[in-house]
Amino acid sequence: MPLSEHEQRLLEQMERALSADDPKFANAMRGSRHGRAAKRRLLVGIAAVVVGLVLLIIGASTSQIWLGAGGFIVMLAGTIWAFSPARGTGAPAGQPPAGATRRPRPGKPRRGGTFMERLEQRWDRRRGQW
Repeated sequence: MPLSEHEQRLLEQMERALSADDPKFANAMRGSRHGRAAKRRLLVGIAAVVVGLVLLIIGASTSQIWLGAGGFIVMLAGTIWAFSPARGTGAPAGQPPAGATRRPRPGKPRRGGTFMERLEQRWDRRRGQW
């Protein structure tokens, strides 16, 4: 059953509000705009890993260390290529566009200090409860 015009407008308003409140989450729910490029990177990376594995096996079976080392390097490069994000002309994923101001999330206070300082504070609070 299709949505009425009023329901479609409400849905669009909710989508805009979500994008304004939490753009990172909204982008994750929308999916990748560069799905085809990401699939191609993954396929090329997998192909490089397979070629590297073949070179590694051939190098090990023929006792040619340089061929085995080259195969390992090709495998490593293929893995890095497959799982690294593609460089685009826009802002990195999760980053707001240029000129956008970042608002703190409501209801979530800003934590101060480094990760280790926060852990130490939590430890001290726990020790004080005993």
